[in-house]
Amino acid sequence: QVQLVESGGGLVQAGDSLRLSCVASGRTFNKYTMGWFRQAPGKEREIVASVSWNPLSTYHTNSVNGRFTISRDNAKSTLYLQMNSLRPEDTAVYYCAADGKQFRGPLRRSDEYTYWGQGTQVTVSS
Repeated sequence: QVQLVESGGGLVQAGDSLRLSCVASGRTFNKYTMGWFRQAPGKEREIVASVSWNPLSTYHTNSVNGRFTISRDNAKSTLYLQMNSLRPEDTAVYYCAADGKQFRGPLRRSDEYTYWGQGTQVTVSS
């Protein structure tokens, strides 16, 4: 059974940085696309970033481009999201997600992912 465990969330001020981590277990990590999503209160879950099975291809949604960076360490089975210049509108629960099919590129839709973590809260105060 695939398990995804996020960590690194917290309460920060606008302009601060955070790094989220997601440790995967239960299958070979380096064959699957991974992604970060977020969901703010009263809003739908949205894509933040995605990285292909090899770390060469990434996607970042427009609102985080230039501020957030997705990366992965296949040797550690860990996905990261470096978040800089945080804004109050970045406040949300952040979820790690894993593809169920092998060797695909970055994926943008939540229904393309099979496995999900429990989420970690990020709160940015103004």
